[in-house]
Amino acid sequence: MPNPFHLAVQVRDIAEARRFYGELLGCPEGRSSERWVDFNLYGHQFVCHLNPELDEEETGVHRNPVDGHGVPVPHFGVVLSMGDWEELVDRLTQAGVRFEIEPYIRFRGEPGEQATMFFCDPSGNALEFKAFRDIEGQLFAT
Repeated sequence: MPNPFHLAVQVRDIAEARRFYGELLGCPEGRSSERWVDFNLYGHQFVCHLNPELDEEETGVHRNPVDGHGVPVPHFGVVLSMGDWEELVDRLTQAGVRFEIEPYIRFRGEPGEQATMFFCDPSGNALEFKAFRDIEGQLFAT
């Protein structure tokens, strides 16, 4: 595995973040306090920091056109194996998660063909999870 990244985002409610990242996405919890919690996001250190001033609406997400869709920016996520991506799609669908961009195959038949989906956490942070049939050969294909 490459070097793991560290990412910290703001959330409006720690318990809500624990349910979303811990229970729904299945991320094991690490250290925590009343105002933040660490998660193991597929081997990466992901931290949710409490900002009770966040409201229930999206917080200024910009959309950029990619492959005919308005991709929310900023966003973050993980590149998964195709099997893990499909399992996550099923879990999110069964949980009734609203997709910002429904799961689909992007750049079909082109270099870098990938499965992708976008959704937001309860605090409005946009996530993209994607998969390639051949991660090493397609991740940075041009």
